[in-house]
Formats: sequence, C-alpha cells, structure tokens
Amino acid sequence: MAETTTAYAGNTYIADLAPGSLITQDGQIQWAGLLIGPGTPFAVDRTGLSGWEDLPEYDSSDADRPTSHGAWPGSRFAKPRKVGGTIVLMPGYQEVPEALRALRQSLALLDEERWLTVRLHGELLAVRARIAQRVVPADQGFATQGSSRMSVQWLASDPRRYVVNEQTVSTTAPQPESGLVWPLTFPLSWGEAKSTGDAVAVNTGSAPCHPVIVFRGPCSSPTVTERTSRRRLRYAIDLAAGDELVVDTGAGTVMLNNSASRRHTAMADSNPEELFALEPGRTELSFRPDWAAPEAQMTIHWRSAEW
Repeated sequence: MAETTTAYAGNTYIADLAPGSLITQDGQIQWAGLLIGPGTPFAVDRTGLSGWEDLPEYDSSDADRPTSHGAWPGSRFAKPRKVGGTIVLMPGYQEVPEALRALRQSLALLDEERWLTVRLHGELLAVRARIAQRVVPADQGFATQGSSRMSVQWLASDPRRYVVNEQTVSTTAPQPESGLVWPLTFPLSWGEAKSTGDAVAVNTGSAPCHPVIVFRGPCSSPTVTERTSRRRLRYAIDLAAGDELVVDTGAGTVMLNNSASRRHTAMADSNPEELFALEPGRTELSFRPDWAAPEAQMTIHWRSAEW
C-alpha cells in the first residue's frame, strides 16, 4: 500500500499532525505523524492495545461513615490514561535503517504531548499523550533482519478520548423584534427576533468535555450562561471591533487577541473556567453581554469526549 512507503518518509513522522489524518482503515494507529498497523512495516500484535477501552484509574473523595456501615459517596476524578501495546517490527531488509530511525525519533522522550489516534469499527478517537516506555529486545532476529517485538506505552494526562472532528456553533447577541407595524391589522404580529443570543452544543460522548469559547466585539462584559445549571463565565472588559477574547476552559486561560491574559477580569459571579464543561448530551448556552453591537458574536468550539 502507498502508506507503507510514506508512513515514515522525511520528517512527517515526528510532526504533530491532525488526529487521524493518516489513517485509512480499521486497526490502524496514528502517533503524531507515524502510522502503525495494517499496511505499514509496524504491525500491531494480535493482543492489541491495553488501556484504550478501559476506564482510567481514578481518585475518590468517598468518606467512611464513622458510626455506620459504608461511606458517603464523594467526587471521583480520573487519573492519566495509560495505553500500551506490542508492535511487531517487520520492515523490508532495505527499509530497516530508515524504519529504526523513524521509531527512535517518534517514540522518544518528549515534553510536548501529541495526538494518539486509534480507529476501531470505523470510529476514530484520539488522546493527547507522550511516550512513557519503549522496550526493544536486541535479539538475533533484530540483529540479522531488523525484526522485533517491541513494547510501547503512552501516557495521556487527559484520560478522555475525543472524536477527531471539532464541532462549532455561533450566535450573535440578542436583538429585539421589529415590533408592530402601523396601521394595525389582525392578527397582530410583533415580528421575529433577528437573534435570540442562544446556542446549543451537543456532546455525543460519555464524558464531559471542555469547550473553547470565543467572544468577538464590539461588546462589553461578555457573558455566557449554561441555562440548566446556571454556571456562568463573565468578564469585566470592553471588546472593540476586531477584538477576540478566547476562553479555553480546559486550560483555564483567558486571552485577549492571543497576546495578553485577561483572566483577572473575571467577575464575582463568574465560575472558575475549569468547571465550565459540556456534560454528555445537549447543553443550552446564552450569550448575554451588557451591551453589544449587532456584529458581536460568541463562538463555541468543542470535541465530544468518551471515557
């Protein structure tokens, strides 16, 4: 197949490519720019991956009952996800040196996380991860033919697995109805609002996900409220035309025009950014700045998440 000769060509295998951009069939794994699995020199052992479909380990705040049986249930927070597997290295004899260089560089100890994507039954899911372990037995087969059964383990600081396609929804600030038209005619019509300022985000997965929310001016005190829980993000800042306030709820950052932090502008009735998550299912959000021009906008970006 074509991917056999291009999966580790040049420097693409060390690049943080878009998740799943190299995958063409079930059973394949993409680690950064390296493709593993059917159609490549890097086969996955029949035992497959460990830790991919498992629930991650978790910390619990359950408290034992001092005068009764059992405990009071508390919160549970998932620990980083460990994903491991055995890769069977079977390159052609002429490809051995290049295949080994690809593995050494892509499976190195790096500080930055990259996308690890797996396709099973037509479904692509991805995590941000780093290499935690690489074990390559230098046995006779490896020395003479370059073949080996190597063990690899990844560690994902965020244990949730995300769909590869990012979803987006936008809304402008609420705009009033046009009102009655004179002379009056029955039945009366008040017109329709050009914008309600409301948006719906649907997390199709089983785990909560953290959206990135972008406020665009002109507006003052940009505010978003989750209509069921009443969680709110609200900032005491005026945005001019062309200004963007980007709130990354997962990272807990609030950046103005990608250059200056404005997290300190959060108002007293604003929740911590990290607590503003989209639960599985449908979430209704309202954009309610104190003042906004018709072109002011709120855009929400998210990836549905699975445990």
